[in-house]
Amino acid sequence: MKFPQLFAALRKKREFERLQMPFITSMLDFDVIIEIGYAQEQNRAITPKQLFLLKLGSVTTVRRRLARLTAQGIVARHGNTRDHRSEFLTLPASTLRILEKYGSLLLSIAEPTR
Repeated sequence: MKFPQLFAALRKKREFERLQMPFITSMLDFDVIIEIGYAQEQNRAITPKQLFLLKLGSVTTVRRRLARLTAQGIVARHGNTRDHRSEFLTLPASTLRILEKYGSLLLSIAEPTR
């Protein structure tokens, strides 16, 4: 095997996901969070409509997932001061901290110390 501790690493990853990220119940949740985080990382604002246009899933399903993630405080909605009809989506600091820990875990798995 090229990666002798593959399943140990995958177990560690899943354990982190189960304990630290119970709000992610599907790949769509992950996709929504990643797209919002990516826009934030690129210093771009993303609206729900722009998220729907990415075709991550049906508009109804993405809307439902977004509403659940917002209710849980995983995603924040901020009113657009220029156009009061739209909102911007961001990840609050608490969500970013969890995802940074997750990123560190993934990097440690990808490049284990020897």
